[in-house]
Amino acid sequence: WSAGDYAVIGTTLQIVGESLCEALDLRAGQSVLDVAAGNGNATLAAARRFCDVVSTDYVASLLERGRARASAEGLDVRFEQADAEKLQYPDASFDAVVSTFGVMFTPNQEQAAAELARVCKPGGKIGLANWTPASFVGGIFKVLGRYIPPAAGLKPPMLWGTEERLRELFPGQRIEVSRKDFVFRYRSARHWLDTFRTYYGPMNKAFGALDADKQAALAADLTALASELNRGDDSLVLPADYLEVVVHRRKT
Repeated sequence: WSAGDYAVIGTTLQIVGESLCEALDLRAGQSVLDVAAGNGNATLAAARRFCDVVSTDYVASLLERGRARASAEGLDVRFEQADAEKLQYPDASFDAVVSTFGVMFTPNQEQAAAELARVCKPGGKIGLANWTPASFVGGIFKVLGRYIPPAAGLKPPMLWGTEERLRELFPGQRIEVSRKDFVFRYRSARHWLDTFRTYYGPMNKAFGALDADKQAALAADLTALASELNRGDDSLVLPADYLEVVVHRRKT
């Protein structure tokens, strides 16, 4: 995720962070941890609601982009580098723990979920936004997987976008799930591809690992995927399915 510049992509997803904070019903003064925060969409949304926010990611450059955004708005946020699978915070430190399209990409899903639950206070909430397997983003990763096979032994990130997997990751917790669409809006399928190819880490790395012929084939497959799902006439208007998740931590 340090390849490219995810902040260019992430900024367009701001509405997802706002929606998630509303779903969590965050209150002023609550302590909030944003895990795998990227350039801070959920971070900013929580800070705008006068929460005490700690924004974390393992990519330092993304934290810098989030810090610049918070500074521009005069928002008081702590930014700290952290590993989602080994958070440095004590048990039960936060009223709410959030992640938008972030923690779902950790290699060890069980460990990451356990860390989210560990640092969340009993009676607190964990809020997630996760792409579904059938979503446009799920389709992107399926196409990429035909050219660059995923690492052996790793579970697909899109499993976080299924209710069955969420129940496995957060056993015994009450889980509320809403199915939503984020709409990608670009000038054209080609404009979308050029942007993602340049700035979206997984796609940037995939193209960089291929020779010229395979790069051309991958570009054609991705453009065809976007064009097939496009609902716009004179521009790209492409809904992408995701789950908005609120996990209620048991009080005892």
